[in-house]
Amino acid sequence: MITHLHGTVCAAGATWVDLDLQGLGFRVLCTPATAAGVRLGEATHLQTHLVVREDSQTLYGFATSEERDCFELCLGASGVGPKLALAIMSVLSPGELAATVEAGDHKTLTRVPGIGPKGAQRIVLELKGKVIGFAGTGPAAVAAPVSEPWREQVSTGLQGLGWSTKDAEAACDRVAPLAETEDNVAVLMRAALQTLAK
Repeated sequence: MITHLHGTVCAAGATWVDLDLQGLGFRVLCTPATAAGVRLGEATHLQTHLVVREDSQTLYGFATSEERDCFELCLGASGVGPKLALAIMSVLSPGELAATVEAGDHKTLTRVPGIGPKGAQRIVLELKGKVIGFAGTGPAAVAAPVSEPWREQVSTGLQGLGWSTKDAEAACDRVAPLAETEDNVAVLMRAALQTLAK
């Protein structure tokens, strides 16, 4: 099991980072916020989870050990694979997920791409009591539903790329109409970057 990587960022996309570890390259799939928080040519440290399949070995990376542990916990729920677990972590922080599950808030979970009402009910049922350890971790870890989970992800990512808080929030305001019909954070991040590039 590869639990973490420390290396130089040699490339990055909306949902992945390439790390160079003394000549050995690793591609790590991650949330848009994690990808946006790294800088090309600089050293970074990622907590990781390795998924081994018959035809592939895929590394998933996280900014904190809490995010990785929460990702692994999500994998234990029926019908939740690595891609869906990563989508959950892209929309909700560990603390927000804990608050959502413990409150039985199915509606907030359905904001995650790929999770419908029945899936949300199943996840809440299976994770209730298991995520309590993440309560109080991460930003906005409160019992109330998260009104706009995409906004924090996009704003943090833009600030990680060097834009000011004011510019990041302005970009979020400009893509807010798109967010009413589009819940993919990566798509919203790209749209926000396009507004800043004009």
